[in-house]
Amino acid sequence: MSTENALLTILVDRINNDTLVLPTLPEVALKVRNSADDPDITLHSMADVIATDPALSARMIKVANSALMSRSVKVTTINQAVTRIGLRQIKNIATAMAMEQLFVSQNELIKGYMDKAWQKTIRVACHAMVLVKRYREGQRHELINTETITLAALTYNIGILPILTEAEKHPEVFANPSFLAHAIQKLAGKIGAAILTAWDFSDEFVEVAKNWSDPNYRPADVDFVDFVRMGAILEGILQVSDKSAALKVYVDKGIIPSVEVFADSEYQELVKDVRSVFS
Repeated sequence: MSTENALLTILVDRINNDTLVLPTLPEVALKVRNSADDPDITLHSMADVIATDPALSARMIKVANSALMSRSVKVTTINQAVTRIGLRQIKNIATAMAMEQLFVSQNELIKGYMDKAWQKTIRVACHAMVLVKRYREGQRHELINTETITLAALTYNIGILPILTEAEKHPEVFANPSFLAHAIQKLAGKIGAAILTAWDFSDEFVEVAKNWSDPNYRPADVDFVDFVRMGAILEGILQVSDKSAALKVYVDKGIIPSVEVFADSEYQELVKDVRSVFS
C-alpha cells in the first residue's frame, strides 16, 4: 500500500471509529461564548473578557470600524467596540476572529500549508460577508445575518486541520501535493462537521462545513452555504468548469442582481475594507 493510500485509510478509520484527534476551540473564544450565554452578562463584563486577549481586542475594534457595521465614527476602545457590535452579535464575531489561532504548527512544512489555508479562508470569508451585507440591504432577510456568516465562512474548511496534523507524521506525502488536495477534498467536509459538532455549534454551521463543496447539496431556500460557495468560486477554491455559469445560479436564486456585481468598484472596495479587518 502506498504512503498516500495508507494515510487516507488511517484518516477514514479514525473518522469512522471516532478516534481522530479534533482541534479544540481557542480558549478566548470559549470564554466569550460561555460569557455570551450568561443571561446576566453586561457589555462591560464582555469587554473585560475580550480584553484578556490583546490580539482579539484589536481585531474586534477593527470589526466595529469596518464597513460591515456601517458606521463612520471610529471607535478606539474595546468597550466602545463591544457596545457597537452588541451582545447578540459578539459571540459569533469574537469566535470567528479567534479562529486564526488554530492555524499554527511547529513544523515549518505544515505551517506553510496552514498559512495558505488560512489566507484562502479569509478571502472566501470576505466575499461571503460582503455578499450577505448587500443581500440584507435589499432583502432584510432576518435569518441571513452578518455575524453568522462571519463565523460560518471562517470555519467552513476547518476540517483540513486534523488532516494536516495527521499528515505531519507522514512527511513523504508532501512530495505529492495533489494527493493531499485529494485527501482534503474527500474528507475535510465530514471532519469539519465533526469538529463543529464537538464544539456544540448549531446545525447551520455544521451544514456549511459538511456540504459547501458537495455539488449534490443544493438548498432550495437562500442558505449560508450559498454565500460561502460564491466566495469559493470567486477565489478558485471551488473548481468549476464555467465560473460565470456557476455564479449565475445565484442570480436566478435572487441573491445577487447580476454576475457583473463582482466587477463593481463599490463591491471591490467593500471586500478590501473587510479584508483589512484580518491584517
